[in-house]
Order: sequence, then structure tokens, then C-alpha cells
Amino acid sequence: MSKSIYLYYTMNIMRSRTPVILPRHQRFLETMGEQLKLARKRRKLTMQQVSERAGISRTTLTSIEKGDPSVALGSYFNVLRTYGLTEDILKLGADDVLGQKLRDLELL
Repeated sequence: MSKSIYLYYTMNIMRSRTPVILPRHQRFLETMGEQLKLARKRRKLTMQQVSERAGISRTTLTSIEKGDPSVALGSYFNVLRTYGLTEDILKLGADDVLGQKLRDLELL
């Protein structure tokens, strides 16, 4: 197989992969999408305005607002930046109760 055919084949496989998300976790993504949609509407911004400011396509913004698991985290971050909510991403994993308990057990 030539290098160019291999690269084409590899890129198409990588593009066609869809993340496996359990239904309960999918609901988390959908809730996050709904919250981002509400944040946009509270600011009276159109999808076009947000997508331009975030540097993403309108289709990607639609996917984010629907909770599509295949959207890159960077796109979510750019939307949060557009809304002035970048500090919120630092809250992810901040209250890691399980991790703290595991660490404390290790220290005993």
C-alpha cells in the first residue's frame, strides 16, 4: 500500500469514528448543550455571531448545543470564551471527592 493511500485510508477511518457514550452520559452532554444555548440566548446573540466569534462553523455550534460527543473540547472552550465563561472550565474535576478519598487511603 502506498503512503498516500495509507494516509487517505487512515484519515477516513479516524473521521468516521464516533465516540461511544453511554445514554446517561449523553444526557450530561445534552444538558451542557442546553445550558450553552441558554447562555447564548440570555446574551441575545445569534448562532452566526457566536460561531464567528468562536471561530467555528454554525454547524459545529448546533452540534455543541445538541450535546454531540464528537465535537472537540477546543470548540466548547471557544464558545465559553465567547460568553466570558472560560473560568468555568477550571471547575471540571475541582471537587474530586473520590480522588481525595483514594489519596487519603493511600496515606494511611
